[in-house]
Amino acid sequence: MKNLIKTVRNSATLWGGAFILSMSCAGSAAAGPDPDVVRTLAGGDVVILGEVHDNAAHHQMQADLLTALAPKAVVWEMITQSQADGLQGLQLSDAERVSAQLDWENSGWPDFALYAPVFAAAQGAQQFGGLVPREVARDVMQNGAAAFFGAEAATFGLDMKLPDAEQQAREADQMANHCDAMPAEMLPMLVEFQRLRDASLADAIVRAMQATGGPVAVITGNGHARTDRGVPVYLAKAQPELTVLSLGQSEAGQVSGSFDLTLDAEPIERPDPCLAFQKSN
Repeated sequence: MKNLIKTVRNSATLWGGAFILSMSCAGSAAAGPDPDVVRTLAGGDVVILGEVHDNAAHHQMQADLLTALAPKAVVWEMITQSQADGLQGLQLSDAERVSAQLDWENSGWPDFALYAPVFAAAQGAQQFGGLVPREVARDVMQNGAAAFFGAEAATFGLDMKLPDAEQQAREADQMANHCDAMPAEMLPMLVEFQRLRDASLADAIVRAMQATGGPVAVITGNGHARTDRGVPVYLAKAQPELTVLSLGQSEAGQVSGSFDLTLDAEPIERPDPCLAFQKSN
């Protein structure tokens, strides 16, 4: 089941050992997910549904897949466990109320209208949050990810340093993601925080499995969904018996990392993110 990715246009074409499914924004929303995609993902105890945060087509696909898969629990990258608890009893299709309950306007995430279909589709599942609270994040930047988990750090492999080659690769990615404008001494802390966020999501998934028995769906960015360094790596350490399937969602065929399944959509128009760094210099 590894490296299964579905097709370009309407035919199943093998490329590089994996299948890719390409669809337009309008086509993905109208047609819904490919039945083969649903059948594949239904085989997982944990299904990680990646996204580019501001791409509406990606969120519609997540919503469609939640509807088709009907997981017992949904884990969110975007909210803390406290916020997830606050959703209990709410009608999740009430976008205005859910947004207000989560104080989404001050969250730093893209407009709630993008996520509204996903929350609506999560109705009936138990909600879990994997976001590291801001007040904790500051301490982690100083003391490291292992300090956050304490004695349980080894469960997710946070007690071990990354191999030098991987550490360097991750630091290079962080520099590129920040438009080559980040002070070099900040890069190790950014890598450490990324590890913490992956492990925090993995911990939320473990709690969701314990509470509901699964299956569990995860709504998160592609970076956390990738199988080569994201949440699946930490889950494999903590709960190796789980079947974890990860979906990446690309734009015009472009996405970083490895996934079990990749769906493609048209890119959206967005301003150059590096302009913000240029203005601040």
